Amino acid sequence: MKILFDNYNYDYKALKALWGFSIYLEEYRLLFDTGSNGRVLLENMKALGIDVKEVRYLFISHAHWDHIGGLDSVLEANPELTLFVPQSLSKHLIRDLGTLAKEVVVIKKGPQKLFGELYTTGLLGTEVPEQSLIIKREKPVLITGCGHFGVANIARHAARAIEKPIDLVIGGFHLMHSDRETIEREITALRENGVTSVCPTHCSGEKAIAMFARHFGTHYIRGGIGAEID
Repeated sequence: MKILFDNYNYDYKALKALWGFSIYLEEYRLLFDTGSNGRVLLENMKALGIDVKEVRYLFISHAHWDHIGGLDSVLEANPELTLFVPQSLSKHLIRDLGTLAKEVVVIKKGPQKLFGELYTTGLLGTEVPEQSLIIKREKPVLITGCGHFGVANIARHAARAIEKPIDLVIGGFHLMHSDRETIEREITALRENGVTSVCPTHCSGEKAIAMFARHFGTHYIRGGIGAEID
């Protein structure tokens, strides 16, 4: 897995960092979210050696601009995509996407298998309905866009969906405006639910990232554009 779009940079200083998030799962040829700007996303992909035409699936976590901003650019470059989109997207946008992509799968509430090892949590939350992606492998992985429902809550739902504890959580943890006590509670809840490794980035916030790094030690993975996660 490689992070393609983030408001943090890893070691690729030549790449453009903007607010938003996108990560590519090369093994599954699946792109998770598209960041806030399509031109920048495609430039970052090219610089990191990823051909957008090789992508076969696009997973959209939720309707916020910083996760769907590159949608048009990706589809223009590669219309042969199967999209997994949340029902919370505008019905007009979903209709239009059906004319621009190979296939559009609308995700509602409740977990479901997408294909192979990949599952969606289904839409969680009401204020900002959001789906997260689960990779059901020996050590399961959870990828969140912004984690509006609470990263520990999402991890609990994901574990129930696949009947197996989540090992690694990657993505936005939505803690940028949270106080230390709230962040501590999330860390404790994740640990109690069996999570052993974390890669907080995007909207997680500097304070939360530092706290996760301290608490998880060698099991903390630094995010940012260009970061590769095994």
